[in-house]
Amino acid sequence: MSRILAIVNQKGGVGKTTTAINLAAALAESGARTLLVDMDPQGNATTGLGATKSTLTRTIYDVLLGECPWADSVISTTLPDLDVLPSTLDLAGASIEMATLPERELRLRHGLAGVGEHYAYTIIDTPPSLGLLPINCLAAAQGIIIPMQCEFYALEGLAQLEHTLRLIKRGVNPQIEMTGILLTMVDLRARLFRDVINTVRKQYGPRVFKTEIPRTVRFAEAPSFGESVITFDPKGKGARAYRALAKELQERC
Repeated sequence: MSRILAIVNQKGGVGKTTTAINLAAALAESGARTLLVDMDPQGNATTGLGATKSTLTRTIYDVLLGECPWADSVISTTLPDLDVLPSTLDLAGASIEMATLPERELRLRHGLAGVGEHYAYTIIDTPPSLGLLPINCLAAAQGIIIPMQCEFYALEGLAQLEHTLRLIKRGVNPQIEMTGILLTMVDLRARLFRDVINTVRKQYGPRVFKTEIPRTVRFAEAPSFGESVITFDPKGKGARAYRALAKELQERC
């Protein structure tokens, strides 16, 4: 069964794009045909998989405005089963342009119509905000994965995100569910990390993925080569962690 999943957190710097890129790559490596949709105007997921923005003629911006179907904007990557629906800074203006369009919260859902016939998983990288673009992401997704850095401020942000999810479920997308909370940048040598992990696992139970993503410099190095850590450092602890996450996700949905 095809699944559309959004990687969501209104807080920046929690490993959201890193998760989108490497989870998508790990799913593709396992043989699951996967599409990564870059809905962040910064376009880091786009460049992080080797695309050159200056050569792009169609992007997710064109899909949202109804100027082309999603299939005309997709580009391939070095992984045979991974494609990208890219983004550029043009996307920053989409919120203003969509404001006067009908069903402005559903532009992405309509734009991705039929994607499930071609991909087992569609992973959406979302911007770190709560504006019209992330609302479109939540309206299009069947589930969300929440990357969470192991610090106490993140617990507060998680509660806010749960509230947002309830509002989206009530008003825009009744089918959306929390697929799981992902602990990122984990360093078990620090007591603070262990305390936060214990608190989150106690409070949210099975909704927290068993897999934890470790802190490693490889996550910062891989995008500069236009690669996921899955191909850049295939035997490293970061790649192993995202492969474990992909397997856990496939068991969940």
